[in-house]
Amino acid sequence: MRQNPIVFCAVLLGLLSRAALADDADRLLRIDHYVPVTSIAPSMPGQVAQLYVREVVLAGTALRKPDPQGVLLFVHGAGTPAEVAFDPSLRSYSWMAYLARAGFDVFSVDMTGYGRSTRPLAMNDARNAAKESRAQLVPRLIAATCSPSRTQAITTIESDWHDIDAAVDYVRALRQVDKVSLLGWSQGGPRTAGYTARNPAKVAKLVVLAPAYNRAGPAQAPSPLPTVDGPMSVQTQAEFKANWDRQLGCPGQYDPNAVHALWADFRESDPVGATWGTGVRRAPQVPTWGFNQAVVARMQTPFLMVVGSHDKQVLPERVRELYADLGSKQKVFIELACASHNAMWEKPRELLFKASLDWLRSGTVNGVTAGELKLGD
Repeated sequence: MRQNPIVFCAVLLGLLSRAALADDADRLLRIDHYVPVTSIAPSMPGQVAQLYVREVVLAGTALRKPDPQGVLLFVHGAGTPAEVAFDPSLRSYSWMAYLARAGFDVFSVDMTGYGRSTRPLAMNDARNAAKESRAQLVPRLIAATCSPSRTQAITTIESDWHDIDAAVDYVRALRQVDKVSLLGWSQGGPRTAGYTARNPAKVAKLVVLAPAYNRAGPAQAPSPLPTVDGPMSVQTQAEFKANWDRQLGCPGQYDPNAVHALWADFRESDPVGATWGTGVRRAPQVPTWGFNQAVVARMQTPFLMVVGSHDKQVLPERVRELYADLGSKQKVFIELACASHNAMWEKPRELLFKASLDWLRSGTVNGVTAGELKLGD
């Protein structure tokens, strides 16, 4: 029988693809996804936003049906988009790559207003920067002209949860799993844990570095939202470095060269902000609620929380309060020595990465299912 040339070529290409994959199975793939969501952000209600989702996965496992517990979604903090926070160009600093090499299928998502996701139009107006930053960006304008064009929040924690839900459902459908585990940083605490409190059936485990917890915070949204004198934060490279330097507590805590590499990543993720003054990174100032004592007391999702000993943005005592208030019986608090708020970019980062890996695999760290640990020197 004569072989159909189209079928023959398809089979041959398939065999060659499998051979290439086998030869390069340890190579990491980075895949861009864009997830549409009908926004509930107060600056663009009812409009369709595109959420940037990055996938990092080993080539050898990319086409394999994943372990039901093996799919992860990273959620960023208040200022830094997810791809810079968790998968920077300094690849040895990539938390996502570390877990992908361990066999997990790892995703991250930028909220509306961050990174490569949709930026509401109000963010393109430098007058909407916080008051203390506006003079640097619009020095030639008279005071009246410098007033913000928007005086209410651009996004809120509620719209963030809505974005997370869109990303979670997309990843669940893509990988055919019922649950994903969520990992966050800083404001990623209210984002991931607040989301989980409302959607426990979709979340397997939580891992959060420096969760921004306020046990006395509001349970519900204020109505109406308060007015603000500039609903957008901006940060220069000098401010980024100064904020890091004030949290140094031990020799060699971070490599000064990392500041320049990370800042280059910031500029790439925000080409508009890169043109303002000497260059800034932009982010919405997000009103937050729904992550307080009453909310976390009802949570039962396994929760690993980590904080750097020298963190001056989220103090270790605040994370201990979260540990004390959390209802889950499977919870571990880790204080990471020689680390700041930016622990994933510092000397002890592999201790953080390894602790998260153990938790995601087994629900324990150093054999501990519930309790407090101190890691590092």
